[in-house]
Amino acid sequence: MAAVDSFSLLYREISRSCSFYFETLALIGALYTASKVVILLRDCCTLVRVHFLPRMIPSKKLRQRYGDWAVIYGATEPVAKAYAEELARHGISIIFVTQDHTSVRDTAASLSQSYGVETVVVLADFLLDQAASKPIKEAMRGKDIGFLVNCVDESLASPQSLIEMPEQGMLDLVNRNVAVATLMTRLVLPGMVERSRGAVVNISSGACCRPLPGRVTLTASTGYLDHFSRALHLEYGGKGIFIQSLIPFQIASSRQQPSSSSSSSSSSEGWFSPKPEVYAHHAISTLGVSNRTTGYWPHTLQYGLMRCIPEWMWVLRSRVFISSS
Repeated sequence: MAAVDSFSLLYREISRSCSFYFETLALIGALYTASKVVILLRDCCTLVRVHFLPRMIPSKKLRQRYGDWAVIYGATEPVAKAYAEELARHGISIIFVTQDHTSVRDTAASLSQSYGVETVVVLADFLLDQAASKPIKEAMRGKDIGFLVNCVDESLASPQSLIEMPEQGMLDLVNRNVAVATLMTRLVLPGMVERSRGAVVNISSGACCRPLPGRVTLTASTGYLDHFSRALHLEYGGKGIFIQSLIPFQIASSRQQPSSSSSSSSSSEGWFSPKPEVYAHHAISTLGVSNRTTGYWPHTLQYGLMRCIPEWMWVLRSRVFISSS
């Protein structure tokens, strides 16, 4: 009986001495939960502000806000073509800069016929270094350039080990997606700074968010475009120029598959893999609203889920997939 009384007394004493620690832990848990709720509410508000309000509330026309002409680099990609069509739908004339005019000529003619805008196709061989900028400067001379759209090369999304890539092919890919995109921005920015208005849109991929097996060049190139956009915004955002980094995930009839390890070269249409036209229609509504976005609200949900996964867990999953394939 005495032992029981002693145990009860001991338990009361321990409980009394530990109550402070229990209350402290409970307070920490409550603060942590409250912080997560605040972050969730903030993300929900951002989702509505970026993807829904701009489509419900009419804003100033793009031509009046930024300019009459757009320069599109990488128009051989479905996403860039769809984005160019959306700009043409708003009455903006297009200058296509390409190394293969055969794939862009029909698009340019179609936009002129459908929307009554002017289109110019500039053939630029960027292997000639600075000489490639001369025809681009000639095409832009005397025009109110309000937009520059750089689009990453989708062939980067094809799974391939770095050591399996031909050296010249690797150099060409890096040149097109890093050097040329930077050069195009350098050519267009002076006029925008002079007029104190304009928009630079760099379309990369959600692959910049996490490392992916077999896609070293894709993650590196998209990562460069994403950070390049953020640095440009820091430098020129206060001069009336809007810089936007678009990081889409999977898009139908496109080879971009940053959230998948599949080796197929195309994807079927769905809610999370929209057609390029659908994606471009959503993405252009975020212009002037968000400097870094997926451009499509279901992709934003995917991005939010991806952020919840620790990188070590993501890397472990990728290694397991590689070892099992």
